[in-house]
Amino acid sequence: MKLALKLAFRNLIGAGLRTWLNVIVLSFSFVIIIWLKGVLLGWDYQAKTDMKQWQIAEGQWWHESYDPFDLLSIQDSHAEVPNAIVPFIEKGEAEPMLFVQASIFPEGRMQTAIIKGIRPEQHLFQIPSMQLDTFSEELPALIGHMMAKSCRLKSGDRVTIRWRDANGTFDARDIIIAGIFASNVPAIENAQIYVALNELQKMTLLENEATIISFGDEKLVSGVPAGWISKDKTALTKQVDEMIKTKSSGQTVMYLILLFLAMLAIFDTQVLSIFRRQKEIGTYIALGYTRKEVVGLFTIEGSMYAVFAAFAGALYGIPFLSWQAKVGWAMPIDTSEFGMAIAQTLYPMYSFTLVLTTVLIVLITTAVVSYIPSRKIAKMNPTEALRGKLQ
Repeated sequence: MKLALKLAFRNLIGAGLRTWLNVIVLSFSFVIIIWLKGVLLGWDYQAKTDMKQWQIAEGQWWHESYDPFDLLSIQDSHAEVPNAIVPFIEKGEAEPMLFVQASIFPEGRMQTAIIKGIRPEQHLFQIPSMQLDTFSEELPALIGHMMAKSCRLKSGDRVTIRWRDANGTFDARDIIIAGIFASNVPAIENAQIYVALNELQKMTLLENEATIISFGDEKLVSGVPAGWISKDKTALTKQVDEMIKTKSSGQTVMYLILLFLAMLAIFDTQVLSIFRRQKEIGTYIALGYTRKEVVGLFTIEGSMYAVFAAFAGALYGIPFLSWQAKVGWAMPIDTSEFGMAIAQTLYPMYSFTLVLTTVLIVLITTAVVSYIPSRKIAKMNPTEALRGKLQ
């Protein structure tokens, strides 16, 4: 094996430009695959982190009638907060929120919205709810930048909202925009109005009731009482996982194209080598090499392209990937159009497992591609090979 490695190394170095062209092409595959996979890993981490900090915490209880995709379900999606979690609410480890369907009338236009009641003193989410703890004749409210953009509202503006209380009676009130926040989670911004929870409960005659309850400790998510449904982080981030899976499947096509181009170059090189080096092959056999050993030599020789490519890719790949992880990849379009958690700038993440897996896949693929044409050596007649002719 040691001798085969030395011979393979000398043969590749002796091939000159042909070797380095294959190495460069193969190194591009290494770097691009790792970069694209890193982007997906970074997106997955960012999306789930943003959702945890702004929307879902460590898990939630949903009222059994609540369906975020059915606005008509919101009117009946509320129940009294269970007494068992009141101590956790007081400690800030749980946060109840009440959802009420409403209409907002900016500049005389009517737009459907969801009023969300949230405690001003909460610290479970990054929503700046403390701005709701403001004395004003109008009801202080918070909105996201997407809501502000669609309704053309800014801090300090006054606008009328209309809702229905627990008895189905319509009521209306003016609100003042106490603040506008920005996040990477469109689900908490689009058509959402945040007001103090106790005020919303009074307005709707739903004292001590909530639609969802979020928890800062995933252990509290279990043991759900009657009338509520437990939702852990896996269920709440399912949409992100499905999107990542879809994008990953699409990238697989690009990986296959890159690998196919690189492997085709190596395959052609191996076929040409076997054709041009018949006398060398015959000499190996005449000196006592078995056919399997000669086949192994050419397979190792081809596999070393992947080893060289890994080192060549590291020379320019490490600086490039490090730079990308630092400055990120700016998305070419407004990420709010995705309708899910995604930042305007994605920061790739590269793990040791990702790099090792990519290297192993390319190395094994290269070995297989190198072995296929090398099998022809087993059919060669040593005498004819020494004369430079194939059987």
